[in-house]
Amino acid sequence: MSDRLAVDGGRPVRDTLLPYGHQTVDESDVQRVLEVLRSAWLTTGPAVGGFEQAFAAAVGAEHAVAVSSGTAALHAAAFAAGIGPGDEVITTPMTFVATANCILYLGADVVFADVQPESLNLDPARVAEAITDRTRAIVAVDYAGQPADLDDLRTIATEHGIAFLEDAAHALGARYRGRTVGSIANLTTFSFHPVKHITSGEGGMITTDDAELADRARLFCNHGISADFRQREQEGSWYYEMVELGHNLRLTDIQAALGTSQLEKAGRWVERRREIAKMYDQSFEGLACVRTPVIRPEREPAWHLYVLRFKPGALEVGRQEVFRALRAENIGVNVHYIPVPWHPYYRHLGFRKGGWPVAEAAYEELISLPIWPGMTDGDVQDVVDAIQKVACEYAQTDA
Repeated sequence: MSDRLAVDGGRPVRDTLLPYGHQTVDESDVQRVLEVLRSAWLTTGPAVGGFEQAFAAAVGAEHAVAVSSGTAALHAAAFAAGIGPGDEVITTPMTFVATANCILYLGADVVFADVQPESLNLDPARVAEAITDRTRAIVAVDYAGQPADLDDLRTIATEHGIAFLEDAAHALGARYRGRTVGSIANLTTFSFHPVKHITSGEGGMITTDDAELADRARLFCNHGISADFRQREQEGSWYYEMVELGHNLRLTDIQAALGTSQLEKAGRWVERRREIAKMYDQSFEGLACVRTPVIRPEREPAWHLYVLRFKPGALEVGRQEVFRALRAENIGVNVHYIPVPWHPYYRHLGFRKGGWPVAEAAYEELISLPIWPGMTDGDVQDVVDAIQKVACEYAQTDA
């Protein structure tokens, strides 16, 4: 390995780019999809129901509703919770925009509450301060795969008679105080995008122990129609009724087959993510310019992301230069996330920088490292070598 940075013309640590996340698809997945392609049902068929049942069992929930994306899951869950015009919904600024967008889709107002300094999860104290008589729900995010303070947030919601939703797109397989994520909030949502723990291409899931909430979510995802095509076929009926203004947010049987096959491997894939995270922790323990993720007690993260934080002033350059240098070394680092209120659309709604000091300061320090179960130990070492190479080059001489 050359000591000269690749961004300055040196030889990169790797010859090819290592992405920060990537799907793992094997022959068993392909065969499961082929079975559906050769069947009578490509959508609204039995594979969807099978996926829902398997997923509910995996997370310990009574009900699961499969949908077309993680965003669709958030949208349908917010509808099921009764969110609508005139309501306020509290969520975190440290997330992908879809978490907040689902609130706007239903005509409600987003209220951002700041995050905790270490976990970067929604801070219950800030949530409590943001409650008004218009608050209808709290939407927490399990940032990077570490569960938020779910009991405290649910207690706040219960005390105020409002819904508690959990965006667990990062947290399939995570546990909180001995309970599996997906069985705790009133409604929990998951994503099956290819960089997540399992994939169906695109896709998502809603879990809940409340049959009425599950029914409302399912209705919303099927145009607001009370019976789907397969049900009508089984009953020998053509008649249907639209009882709500819904959308077509259905998952196909093709996607459900892939998701079901992937779910069978999710446990060992999460364990591999934990192994990689431990390797990173050990490798960066003595690196003075960075802070590794802090895991709070009684949590078992699922490690969708491994986020390093570069200490302010520890390097001669800023995060942008570090990002460019690591990319030049063929390490596909990323940044999660630009605070949602900073995006132009949200600025148009009246949000301004400065309202969420913890999240905003953290954003300036964050870089997400590659972490996915198909990575080899050699891949992990390449990431470690690149971080150390860049840190050594840019370190402050008096730091």
